[in-house]
Amino acid sequence: MHSIVYITTSDMKEARKIARFLVEKRLAACVNMFPITSVYRWGGKMCEDKEVALSVKTTAKRVKEVIKEVRRMHSYETPCIISYEISGGDRDYLDWVSAETAGNRRAGTKKHL
Repeated sequence: MHSIVYITTSDMKEARKIARFLVEKRLAACVNMFPITSVYRWGGKMCEDKEVALSVKTTAKRVKEVIKEVRRMHSYETPCIISYEISGGDRDYLDWVSAETAGNRRAGTKKHL
């Protein structure tokens, strides 16, 4: 089984740090980064901030470790870290995600981002 972990971060510097760590440690096969604007209530006040959202492609068995490491690295007191199970998709891509997060290098030159 595979999962997407959605995370919001304070800025691109923090997003890159987390993304590179997760891929380097094979907790994720790929991480996409998107600039976003978030509106939320915090401490009783309405807030609107620029953030960077991460879409982390991983396996279901890696999600707990992803969450643990992101919480350790994250600058927020209560970071948004939400996981979604992937119910389907391109089998070759999902096999690549499995191989990358298992530490096995799959032969080939195609990008699977």
